[in-house]
Amino acid sequence: QVQLVESGGGLVQTGGSLRLSCAASGGTISNYAVGWFRQAPGKEREFVAAVNWIGGNAYSADYADSVKGRFSISRGDAGNAALLRMNSLEPEDTAVYYCAARRGKSRSAHEYDYWGQGTQVTVSS
Repeated sequence: QVQLVESGGGLVQTGGSLRLSCAASGGTISNYAVGWFRQAPGKEREFVAAVNWIGGNAYSADYADSVKGRFSISRGDAGNAALLRMNSLEPEDTAVYYCAARRGKSRSAHEYDYWGQGTQVTVSS
């Protein structure tokens, strides 16, 4: 059973960048599709991005329209992790960000089997 731990959240100004990491243990991250979701206060958890892997490289990444062109998923350079690079951040991106894993990419949070604890991202205006 794979365990996931997110890190890299923080406070950033509008237009800034952050890189979130989703570190896996108990399994190899590239054996699972990885999804990123976020939840803002008073709102439902929403899909951000998801990816399959081929040869350890991101394949067939899928992004929410609200983050397309600003966010990207990749494999960590070292270690067993998936990264979410977030550029041109906006106050609307403020949320707790979660990574999740399952066999096969999906946009639906309820289809994911494994979840991290979340990391807070706050974008100030």
